Amino acid sequence: MVDSDSDRIRVSGCSAACCPTMRPTAEPDASRQSVLVRRVRLLVAATITYNIIEAIVAITAGTIASSTALIGFGLDSIIEVASAVAVSWQFSAADHRSRERAALKVIAVSFFALATYVSIESIRNLLSGEQAEHSTTGIVLAAVSLLVMPFLSAAQRRAGRELNSASAVADSKQTLLCTYLSGVLLAGLLLNSTLAWWWADPIVALCIAAVAAKEGRDAWRGQACC
Repeated sequence: MVDSDSDRIRVSGCSAACCPTMRPTAEPDASRQSVLVRRVRLLVAATITYNIIEAIVAITAGTIASSTALIGFGLDSIIEVASAVAVSWQFSAADHRSRERAALKVIAVSFFALATYVSIESIRNLLSGEQAEHSTTGIVLAAVSLLVMPFLSAAQRRAGRELNSASAVADSKQTLLCTYLSGVLLAGLLLNSTLAWWWADPIVALCIAAVAAKEGRDAWRGQACC
């Protein structure tokens, strides 16, 4: 951080060592910070609400269709709620920066939990050859999430970067990861229903688990801004 008479410069909420090629950004003034904090709170509230609904629908549909992928998608939604709640807690404080490190730790753990669960279930499905039944509800849910989540993620990421908040950016990555999982789930359900390619979903899900593990590592180190 560099202080001058004109303004205060920070590197996107983390140390310069984290993002050595990133250009410093000016600290927003108090009025703009207030607007951005309110925006993050609204986006986090919308994310929590949507993911609670998504979890209920996915777990119910997955249980009916005996679909591990759908149930896992619902559990991922619960993990996303935990991540969003951590950011909401952070921004409920008068000085949201004082809680950023703790919020990042919660987000990192949620990424690790997601990566672990998806990996275990994917490997189990590959070894057992278990095939789920067709689920119209699951296909519709995955398609809707594929449309909704990118907008929520992009909006929160922009606000988080302008606020220099690594935790808000990390949570936006959690939401973006849900977009990837939605695409994987949709592809898996469609291929399972039309071509009986039961192995497609667990294979791609393992790739998503690897991404989740990386994002968890970056969040733990406070490098989510990168």
